[in-house]
Amino acid sequence: MRPSVAFFLAGASLWHRRRVLALVTLTLTLSVTLLLGVQYLRTEVRQTFNSTVSGTDLIIGARSGELNLLLYSIFHIGNATNNIRWSTFQKLEEDSRIDWLVPLSLGDSYRGYRVVGTDERFLNHYQYGDDRDLALDRGRWFDDVFEVVLGAEVARAMDHAIADEVVLSHGGGRTSFLDHDRHPFTVSGILAPTGTPVDRGVYVSLQGLEAIHVGWESGVPSPGRTLPAGKAREVELTPTHITAALAGIERQILTFQVQRHINQMDTEPLSAILPGVALSQLWQVLGQFESVLLGITVFVVLTSLAGLITVLLTLQSHRHQEIAVLRANGATPLLIAALYLMECSGLALLSAVLATLLWYAGLGMLAPWLLSEWGLAISLRPPTGIEWLMLASVPIAGLLVGMLPAVRAWRLGNRPSGWGAARDMTG
Repeated sequence: MRPSVAFFLAGASLWHRRRVLALVTLTLTLSVTLLLGVQYLRTEVRQTFNSTVSGTDLIIGARSGELNLLLYSIFHIGNATNNIRWSTFQKLEEDSRIDWLVPLSLGDSYRGYRVVGTDERFLNHYQYGDDRDLALDRGRWFDDVFEVVLGAEVARAMDHAIADEVVLSHGGGRTSFLDHDRHPFTVSGILAPTGTPVDRGVYVSLQGLEAIHVGWESGVPSPGRTLPAGKAREVELTPTHITAALAGIERQILTFQVQRHINQMDTEPLSAILPGVALSQLWQVLGQFESVLLGITVFVVLTSLAGLITVLLTLQSHRHQEIAVLRANGATPLLIAALYLMECSGLALLSAVLATLLWYAGLGMLAPWLLSEWGLAISLRPPTGIEWLMLASVPIAGLLVGMLPAVRAWRLGNRPSGWGAARDMTG
């Protein structure tokens, strides 16, 4: 019997049982989609985190754990344990081993987005990805006390344009009951998209943050002591504290020396961390969780394959007549066994294809939500080598689990009773 006839017979058999097998295929498709999704997200999230900051040799903040300092200064997650005195920052600026410093002042928010107080050094020195510089998509960097530059995601989500007014809120939560409505800021520029937490930031001057907090005590404004917006440009607004600082070391060989010097400063307790080392620690923490999640997903796929073999074995008890007819028409026991293998692997292959299409369709809808809620830029890309291997393993696994019904079909085809039944039916 020609191979084309064998494929036709396998397809016809699957179509004849399509209602029962459709449920099994759906279950397997969903489990493979979950497997592909977990692996895809593991790869993309790791890549997104690793590309968030580059070109920065040290992150400096108040004494705390490395992960906490990394998360609140770069990823805008969590809060600082303490601040850095501005005099200490100025002292670090005088260190000839440090090429540049970028001040960061955190604490306020705008409709759930973190407000970052900084200066033009942030635009000039902050890099992401493969040492890519920040760029303005529209407008210019702020040069006035009450001007603000928006990250790309903030501008998109809030539908802001140049010259729009923005009112900041006190505190870093999504909901604030105290707004700085007496000191509205004007949008002077919008940053180009980066696919990093920079897109979710609202950037103002250090002087602007000082101006809106003049007269505030214990987190609330004191009546009659706040600074009117018209006088903010006439007074000295040098900050007294900042939250963190990014540092670039001109001679890389001195990085550990500078780090040790900062960690041992006696003026105030500080921590200086290497971003790459902190990211490695982050993935060590998340690595076990990733492995467990991937293992659970693999188990789900194997459970779906077990369901497939269970259905095929159940259906096999009703296919004696079909096998007898095939034998009567010249089909060998080996061909009958091969039909079962083709059916099982064909269903697994169909599930893998459908899972790939379903995942990419879901990713197209999920990516904007991940970007807006978590700041994770998940891009559409072809599957990697590991993902292709996972997809290829599904029909191979289907072929392997089809061995049991195939062997039973081969034995059934070799029984004389099967041939006799076929002969009686065909006359």
